[in-house]
Amino acid sequence: MAEIFFYHLTESTLDEALPALIEKSVARGWRAAIQAGSDRLRDALNAHLWTYRSDSFLPHDADGCDRPDEQPVFLTTSDDNPNGAQIRFLVGDAAPGSDIAGYERLVVMFDGLDDTALGNARGHWKNLKAAGHDLTYWQQAQDGRWQKKA
Repeated sequence: MAEIFFYHLTESTLDEALPALIEKSVARGWRAAIQAGSDRLRDALNAHLWTYRSDSFLPHDADGCDRPDEQPVFLTTSDDNPNGAQIRFLVGDAAPGSDIAGYERLVVMFDGLDDTALGNARGHWKNLKAAGHDLTYWQQAQDGRWQKKA
């Protein structure tokens, strides 16, 4: 069964927090899938991951590419896993799919300053907990570091 982490963004934006978590995942030897809640967010993240740092980038591609199975990081709006990812990030109110057992880890990231996103995350927590999954909740401290809360 996949580890399921909820990351409650309070001190940084998704654009600021997501690349570091992806870098850590890739450093572990994992492939990552990032499921966005909209085409617009997927496309914005696609551009951002090439330019988020002046000295680095994350090799990746997105829906519509020719060889998704060769991508270490893949951005999508579907719940498919074309790159054989071991970790899946759900962003922009993307909902967990029915087949999460194939992942080592599922990460639900949500904006704690957005009432809709907060409500959706609570709903996902409730549904995943009721399905018998072990869940871990991480919240940002004022310095931006992640603190395990539950």
